[in-house]
Amino acid sequence: MDAAPPRRPLNRSWKRHTAKRDWGHAYRSLRKFIADKEDTTQVFEIIRALTGPATMDNYLHLLAQPDGPRLAYEHVELADKLMDRAWVESFAPGTVGAAYAEFTSREHLSADGLVAITPAELAQPDPLLWYSRRIRDIHDLWHVLTGYNRDLLGEVCIVAFTFSQTHGLGWAFISGGIALRSGNAQARRAVWQAYRRGCGSAWLPGEDYEKVMAEPLEAARERLNLGRCPIYDSVPLDVRNDPTFSHPSPHLYAGLAPAQAAAA
Repeated sequence: MDAAPPRRPLNRSWKRHTAKRDWGHAYRSLRKFIADKEDTTQVFEIIRALTGPATMDNYLHLLAQPDGPRLAYEHVELADKLMDRAWVESFAPGTVGAAYAEFTSREHLSADGLVAITPAELAQPDPLLWYSRRIRDIHDLWHVLTGYNRDLLGEVCIVAFTFSQTHGLGWAFISGGIALRSGNAQARRAVWQAYRRGCGSAWLPGEDYEKVMAEPLEAARERLNLGRCPIYDSVPLDVRNDPTFSHPSPHLYAGLAPAQAAAA
């Protein structure tokens, strides 16, 4: 099996002045996201407030990848593919596609959910906005590839991983802001490990995901040099879901019968 191409430094030749970063808006949005991890509109608000030149840097980096020019020319809308449930469920057992189908079914997720909460301007026919939509649409695929679940710590780890892949300050602000307020050193180490995994792996935004879906999951992880996430896996589920990662969260099981709570 062909190895993934080596990582290259992101292209920093684009020095155009961009909109001023709005740190105050980003901070207010982060507080809302910490209070409700399902309020993913706040993620878009933070990313938009702190984007700077990262999107252009990454788009130029995509064009430098072996398949990048073709992907940019074809500009496939991955959301359209991932919303096609028949296509998603057509992949053989053990593949990335089959794991994605199981993950989204179990978590009651769909690509159109992210599309629905996306700011309207992101839908414009522009190469950089297409790239931004691409990053949006592969978020849940990255959950599958990296092994991070959808508990709060898993989401923070994915965000830290995304920062290492894209260098977008918004991703660093989210993951760093939540990790720094954590009362659990093990959770902080899990976030740091997620960042280091992203630094050491192949550059995932440059992958052809229509092909990746057909790969055996473990083979894809090996090819992309993703490794495992042992620190995250060792954090108890109730701690992963607590906003401070510091103690069990009884509210998670409020309203459950004792037997249900024990099984949760």
